[in-house]
Amino acid sequence: MGLRINDTAPDFTADTTEGEISFHDWIGDGYAILFSHPKDFTPVCTTELGAMTHLKQEFAKRNTKVIGISVDPVESHRKWKADIEQIAGEAVNYPLIGDPELKVAKLYDMLPAAAGDSSEGRTPADNATVRSVFVVGPDKKIKLSLTYPMTTGRNFDELLRAIDSIQLTAQHKVATPANWKQGEDVIITPAVSDEEAQEKFGGFEKVLPYLRRTKQPG
Repeated sequence: MGLRINDTAPDFTADTTEGEISFHDWIGDGYAILFSHPKDFTPVCTTELGAMTHLKQEFAKRNTKVIGISVDPVESHRKWKADIEQIAGEAVNYPLIGDPELKVAKLYDMLPAAAGDSSEGRTPADNATVRSVFVVGPDKKIKLSLTYPMTTGRNFDELLRAIDSIQLTAQHKVATPANWKQGEDVIITPAVSDEEAQEKFGGFEKVLPYLRRTKQPG
C-alpha cells in the first residue's frame, strides 16, 4: 500500500554526500523535502538539482531542509555534482542520498519489492517511478507528495508556495484557495463558526454558505 498524506514518513539510515544520516534525526524539529531521481547523469534531474541549489536558502527561511536521493551510490553522486555545478553556476549545497540497494526507493513505495536489490545495470526507464517529492513535517508525517514523469521538470516555486500554505494552515484555522500566494486572502475552515471567525479574524466575506474569505492571518 502506498504512502498517504498524514502517514508517518518511513525512517531510515543511509549514506549521503555529507555523511551518514538517520532521516528522522536529520529532519529535527523543522520541515524537510525529500526529492528523488531515477539515475545520476540524467538531463532533467541535473537541471532540477541545480535549481534546488539556488533555492536552498528560500527553503531554509521556512525552516525546511532539503535532501535529494538517486538510485546510485554516493561515489557516483559526487561525480555528478560537478556537472550540476557547471549548469547551476553554484556547488550543490545539500546532501544527496545514495540508494544502490534500492532500499529507500522501496521503503517509499517508489519501486516494487520485485525490483531487486541493486542499482547496478538498471536504466533510468527501469527506475522511472523514482520521481517523487515528499514534504515531511516536524511531526515526521507526510504533508505533501508529488510524482512527476521523467520528461517533466519539477516546479520548485510551487513547492515553496505549497510549504507556505502548509505552514500557515497548520497555525491557523484556514485553508488556501486555488493559485493562492503568500499575502493573499484565505478561506476560513468549516469547523469555525461565524461568531468565532468574526472574533478570530476581525471580519470576513461570505461568498457562499460554506465559503468564507478573510485576510491572511499573521
